[in-house]
Amino acid sequence: MNPTSSGEWFGQWFNSPYYHILYKNRDDSEAKLLIDNLIVFLKISLDNKILDLACGKGRHAIYLNQKGFDVIGIDLAEENIRHAQKFANERLQFFRHDKRYVFRKEYFDILLNLFTSFGYFKTDTENIQALKAAAGNLKKGGFMVIDFMNTPKVLGQLKSLEYKTIDGITFEIRKHIDKQLIIKDIYFTDNNRSFHFQERLMAITQADFMCYFQAVGLQLLHIFGDYRLAPYTPDSDRMIFILKK
Repeated sequence: MNPTSSGEWFGQWFNSPYYHILYKNRDDSEAKLLIDNLIVFLKISLDNKILDLACGKGRHAIYLNQKGFDVIGIDLAEENIRHAQKFANERLQFFRHDKRYVFRKEYFDILLNLFTSFGYFKTDTENIQALKAAAGNLKKGGFMVIDFMNTPKVLGQLKSLEYKTIDGITFEIRKHIDKQLIIKDIYFTDNNRSFHFQERLMAITQADFMCYFQAVGLQLLHIFGDYRLAPYTPDSDRMIFILKK
């Protein structure tokens, strides 16, 4: 069994119920729009085996399965997998797994890594290790999709302080840059207890990704800039990489 990461920030925060409260209003319609467009663009067939890498609570995997596809979702957070497994069936399964390690060698036709679920580690070496493991899950000729924030745009619009009140809890969110990392400190009080969690996301640029892809032998086919699969520009909201093994 591969090592867990309960001591790392993502092992703690992603397992917290407060993580799901803070992000409960994520737009499912955008998730469905991306999936619908990827199905058409990649010509995904019902015979294909799909891996949703870092699947969270499974919203992309569940939607794919509702459309008839055979999907496995993996995530490190035990709470995410526990929730997602409520929707499991013969063609939809979820497992707890560390994405830095191959899950099923050369088993999948399509691998999806969506909604900026990459860049949680501290070094380029760890990011390349995670990407190499991801590629190891794919059959030769399989496709990988990485959906990441458009880093320059995000850095240019970074808010140092904001407040969000959700379910009666006011979250104080502070953001700053430390070398290559975007660090988000999250403070709040609930039931007279004070909490502090932190998110750390590496500010990976397009050039960085190109080096990663070359290092693990993935061929870049396209870069899109939004969930409608419009061409990428510096003003795009996303960097969506379509890769082939």
